[in-house]
Amino acid sequence: MVGLWFSLVLVIGSLVGGLHASAGDADPIYRACVGECEKTGHVGDITIPHCLIWHSDQMKNSSWYMQEPLYLQWKQLNCGSDCCYHCMLQRENERQELGLAPIKYHGKWPFKRIYVFQEPASAAFSALNLVMHFNGWLSFFILVNYKLPLRPQSKRTYYEYTGLWHIYGFLAMNAWLWSALFHTRDFELIEKFDYSSAVALLGFSLILSLLRAFDIKDEATRVMYAAPILAFVTTHILYLNFYELDFGWNMKVCTVMGVAQLLSWAIWAGRTPQPHRLKIWAIVLGGAVAMLLETYDFAPWGGYLDAHALWHATTIPLTCLWWSFAKADAEHRTAVLVKKAK
Repeated sequence: MVGLWFSLVLVIGSLVGGLHASAGDADPIYRACVGECEKTGHVGDITIPHCLIWHSDQMKNSSWYMQEPLYLQWKQLNCGSDCCYHCMLQRENERQELGLAPIKYHGKWPFKRIYVFQEPASAAFSALNLVMHFNGWLSFFILVNYKLPLRPQSKRTYYEYTGLWHIYGFLAMNAWLWSALFHTRDFELIEKFDYSSAVALLGFSLILSLLRAFDIKDEATRVMYAAPILAFVTTHILYLNFYELDFGWNMKVCTVMGVAQLLSWAIWAGRTPQPHRLKIWAIVLGGAVAMLLETYDFAPWGGYLDAHALWHATTIPLTCLWWSFAKADAEHRTAVLVKKAK
């Protein structure tokens, strides 16, 4: 379920925050500022060292290894990015003095960066989600392997969905890692990894929800359920990366998979007598409330905290609740199976 909310966060967030045309970058004053900065290396009283290095005759005529340092190129702290950033801040200060509201530049609100962190709050909350998923997965691993009884013959766990939860944990941690990197510096390669990881997590979350909601334990039946979804998700990821990064189509695909996952868990929570089904309902309601934040998109407070960052923050307690459900489900199923074995 958290995979649903998280993936939609990334999908919608990238739609809102990608490098697309906005009112700010169409502003002639902003565009003139950027053009002048790239020529002179100055924005008002601010000097952009990358532009001065780039335009120096010595640097232009030097070998490739004497060009702008590779670590600066990797961070994309170069002449163009710095000019856009400082011209954006200057233009927003001018607009604020005129009593005008903030506008977006290249698809993003005018964030104030901290060192290389372009969206520091979203990057920090993404990193915290990564930590919470690691903590949740680790506690689940310790529970099923060391605290709960194992099958006498094979020494495997009684819980039939252990392997699926392990795969989910790794996919979730991978997705949050790329989310943190994307909100740090959003150049094209990281954007594609961010999209692909989110879609992979959402696709596997759908498989997990179907197998658990309909109590499917037979391996052959599991393959029948999972194979079409895995094939579709793989094809979709290849389409986004190597054919066209179609944001509208990706949104439709993720929405359909998300709704299917939501219905699966709702069916399970509605018909199961297990007491921890209430955690599923809490996650559903919590996620619905969290999605309202993206509906009411607003400019970042103080240049740092916007609706998207708050949305990332709300997934932190939902992640704790989600792994709490996984552990409760493992304990319940193990107790039932151990009792039957006796």
